[in-house]
Amino acid sequence: MILREHNPGSRYFIFHTPATGPPCKIMRHIISVLMQNEAGALARVVALFSSRGYNIESLNVAPTEDSLLSRLTLVTRGSDEVIEQINNQLLKLVDVVNTADMTMDDHIERELLLMKVAISEEGKAVLPHIIKTAGARILDDSPDSFILELTGANHIMDDFIWQVAEQSEILAVVRSGAMAVSLGTKVLSAGS
Repeated sequence: MILREHNPGSRYFIFHTPATGPPCKIMRHIISVLMQNEAGALARVVALFSSRGYNIESLNVAPTEDSLLSRLTLVTRGSDEVIEQINNQLLKLVDVVNTADMTMDDHIERELLLMKVAISEEGKAVLPHIIKTAGARILDDSPDSFILELTGANHIMDDFIWQVAEQSEILAVVRSGAMAVSLGTKVLSAGS
């Protein structure tokens, strides 16, 4: 039997496996991958994860300022040893130029949320306050539904969705997945 502990807002999960020994920390990691902007590069990265049984919680990829390179940002969970193994395996792929575990250094993380909700009469009185407090924007305010936009960290998105769901019926949720950039002078580049 596996027991899982998690504190809201924390990056750590602790798994207790009585039969196998002491608990190990499973941490949420944001991994940035700089790779060649070529057909099949993304498929090879995803295949590496699936063939080894690693889960990708979110994935975001787009070209960089260099048209020959794309930056892939993915979120996964694992112990420090597992994440180190993932990074080593990624670097062996021919398309991968460099990787960085953003979670190991100070970084800014953001995600974009678009949400369409049907609003009840009771929700019309409370929802504007929730939207304003969260710093969200109303993109469309049809008489029977709203389309909302929010940018923030992963846990902020989760909290906002929960608060809005208490006051309305959620019709659609679209999330970009995490994107991250390190603070200071450290930069993920082809030469670093």
